[in-house]
Amino acid sequence: RAKALAGGPGAERQGGPTARAAGEDIGGVAGLLRRLERVEDSRQRAAELFRWLVAPVAPGEFLGRHWERAPLLVRRGDPGYYAGLFSTAEFDAALRGGGVHFGTHLDVTSYAEGVRETHNPSGRALPAVVWDFYQNGCSLRLLSPQTFSPTVWQFLSILQEHFGSMAGANTYLTPPGTQGFAPHYDDIEAFVLQLEGKKHWRVYSPRTDAEVLPRFSSANLTQAELGEPVLETVLEAGDLLYFPRGFIHQGDCLPDAHSLHITVSSYQRNSWGDLLEKLLPAALQMALEEDVEFRQGLPMDYLRYMGVSNSDAVNARRTAFMEKVQSLIKKLIDYAPIDAAVDQRAKSFLHDCLPPVLTQNEKAQSVYGFPARWQDGRPRDVDILITKDTEVRLLCHGIIRLCNEEEGMMLYYTTENSRVYHQEEPKFLEIDPEHTDSIEFLLSSYPNHVSVDALPCETLEDKISLATLLFEKGILTTKKPLMQA
Repeated sequence: RAKALAGGPGAERQGGPTARAAGEDIGGVAGLLRRLERVEDSRQRAAELFRWLVAPVAPGEFLGRHWERAPLLVRRGDPGYYAGLFSTAEFDAALRGGGVHFGTHLDVTSYAEGVRETHNPSGRALPAVVWDFYQNGCSLRLLSPQTFSPTVWQFLSILQEHFGSMAGANTYLTPPGTQGFAPHYDDIEAFVLQLEGKKHWRVYSPRTDAEVLPRFSSANLTQAELGEPVLETVLEAGDLLYFPRGFIHQGDCLPDAHSLHITVSSYQRNSWGDLLEKLLPAALQMALEEDVEFRQGLPMDYLRYMGVSNSDAVNARRTAFMEKVQSLIKKLIDYAPIDAAVDQRAKSFLHDCLPPVLTQNEKAQSVYGFPARWQDGRPRDVDILITKDTEVRLLCHGIIRLCNEEEGMMLYYTTENSRVYHQEEPKFLEIDPEHTDSIEFLLSSYPNHVSVDALPCETLEDKISLATLLFEKGILTTKKPLMQA
């Protein structure tokens, strides 16, 4: 019998009429995304999508009670809640499109009698081969479905701005009566969205303190290594299961139904420790350059009283040495370039990001809808005519980051990223230092439009030149489609 263990951290939340009404009102994911297109501010758009994702649990309650702490099960009783996000029909269409390859995009897996196996052939994943594996009891994991599904792409591209960290996804199609993966824990915050059928889940607490919020996923675990689950349930279409990184989990299909779910993930390598990995080496480098105390030599005799072999010794020289190290570490804080380290984290995040999905209005008001074309034997409507009166704004708030680097002021942006993770190198523009105020002005003005003349550049020529450059990169949109002379 499906259950959430009484008193456990993952006690079930019944969606009831409220969740059902919300699902019906927005018409599944397709209706939700249409509604979000009318939200002008991309930050608000992302917050609304996250609110929908965990509904009827309030975001504040989720963050206070569950995020990085405990699993959450939401039963909605609404099979159509995720309608339009992804389906087995779209899975099949992706296979028939010919762009799916084993290993790169698709894993064929099985787990039986405690043995987890991967059965990937080489080359293209042809439908006849893939569905034969499935018919013989293998699970199918489609990696990065956003590569093949515009809806998943749009869903994740909005959500990533809420997390401030890459939002990824995998889909899992499992035959009735089978299990595709061994028990394990992951290094991501996982949101399991049950799309079709149903699946039996067991979730277990981290076994040791070292496995709480781990930086890396575990190897496959055996049943003997597990204790009692803190949550056991059967997810049905429309339900949500969240568990933090470090929580061991396993899912298997009941004999009477297949399962299709999508796992949305975030917060991989996004801890304080990951920030300090960037920050401390930079702080030490700065301290070595600016503070002679860090460059002074070690005591000539320190090897005689320091080291593991001397760790039990008690003497004044060891005490003085330890105090000196502690003093230097405390002093290191004064040299820590915290904002610069955060900018480097943001730069990595922008490289991880999916490119934004444009609404019809955004497309018409951006370079992507510009009417340049070949007609009557020559190019037509090529010139981008931005004037001092043109009103502009950023396409989205989270698509740019200004970084002060050794080579100069660099503006990193996401509009030319690929839907395939890191297929493109990071995209950036070198910005004249005198134009940084204009970039900051555009960020602070968002989501409002401002006239090009209002940009705090020295000359009108500079204002138009900067606006034109940003428009050509898809970073700026105009309040009205640009009219051609």
